[in-house]
Amino acid sequence: MSDLLATANALFAWLPNWLISIALFAVVIAAAAFTSTHLHRLFTRLAANRDMFWRSLVKRLELPLRLSLIIVSCWLIAFVAPLDSNQSGIVRHLLLIGQIVLAALAVRTAIHIWLTLYLRRFKLDSEDNLLARKHVTQSRILERVATTLLVIIGIAAILMTFDGVAQLGVSILASAGAAGIVVGLALQPLLKNIFAGIQLAITQPIRIDDALLIEGEWGTVEEITSTYVVIKIWDWRRMIVPLSYFMEKPFQNWTREGASLIGSVMLYLDYSVPLDIIRAELKKIVEASPLWDKNIAHVQLTELRETNIEVRILVTARDAPRAFDLRCEVREKLITFLQQQYPDALPRIRMQGNPSRELSDDQMGAANAGAGAASGMP
Repeated sequence: MSDLLATANALFAWLPNWLISIALFAVVIAAAAFTSTHLHRLFTRLAANRDMFWRSLVKRLELPLRLSLIIVSCWLIAFVAPLDSNQSGIVRHLLLIGQIVLAALAVRTAIHIWLTLYLRRFKLDSEDNLLARKHVTQSRILERVATTLLVIIGIAAILMTFDGVAQLGVSILASAGAAGIVVGLALQPLLKNIFAGIQLAITQPIRIDDALLIEGEWGTVEEITSTYVVIKIWDWRRMIVPLSYFMEKPFQNWTREGASLIGSVMLYLDYSVPLDIIRAELKKIVEASPLWDKNIAHVQLTELRETNIEVRILVTARDAPRAFDLRCEVREKLITFLQQQYPDALPRIRMQGNPSRELSDDQMGAANAGAGAASGMP
């Protein structure tokens, strides 16, 4: 090895040391990148026939593997490169920054792998997915919060490797009172959402795929990030809501304890409507519908008014979309049934009064003349 280095020094003695060092580092970085690319392709082929977890694991390890090979190669070549003290200090500083980045990536990858293994036992596509949604929501929120904290700590650690920033940090710590207030005010929105995310993960007022009524809009929770929640509205629009909203303002969660819901249908009918016939027809409708969960199908007279009565129909379904569709189906079929079989049961406006007052003077005279002729009076 020493003979090889001596021969190389003799061949390239005419080149400046800084150019030789740059060339050596460029060669080892290219070699490390080339090696990591082929290793990743090899691992990808080995995992091609495995399940999704292993393929995702190989993909996640691509960047940490490449960065670790580059750092190790640069660290080894630093011992043989002709560097002066300043150049050696710059290289050591860059390698230190690379190690900090690699450590953050390693922790981030380890968290993701652990959560993936943990969540493999839960299936969101099952019929009763309440427990799965609870664990998936909690895990994803904590993962994003941990990622945000890793980024903040990593950037802070990198900045502290610079002497000027380190001295500034000491000065800030020395005057922590005023500086803490300024930094707290500047980072209030970020810190507010981070702590709201932690509280949301623990208390879980919402979960992934929950059905919510918020700001007058109905939708489902599509994604929960470290700072905001994406609500998929029923007409495919997306509502972006900050995490702190769910800690400060009221909203409706239709799937908090379970996905099953009771849907109501209100009918306003005439007093002559036969309620037993409506109950029998409702039973036929729900038994023929795949949307009904075979739990509740009730007909109730809830209000008496001057011109009509209020009939409330209660039906249940396995989730909110099915409940909405079932309500529309019951409403439509019952109205059609009443129109065809009992049209008089639909609301009507009755007008009653003295018939003689509704006739004009000429009509009254003709009516009286007709009555006199019929009785033989002149």
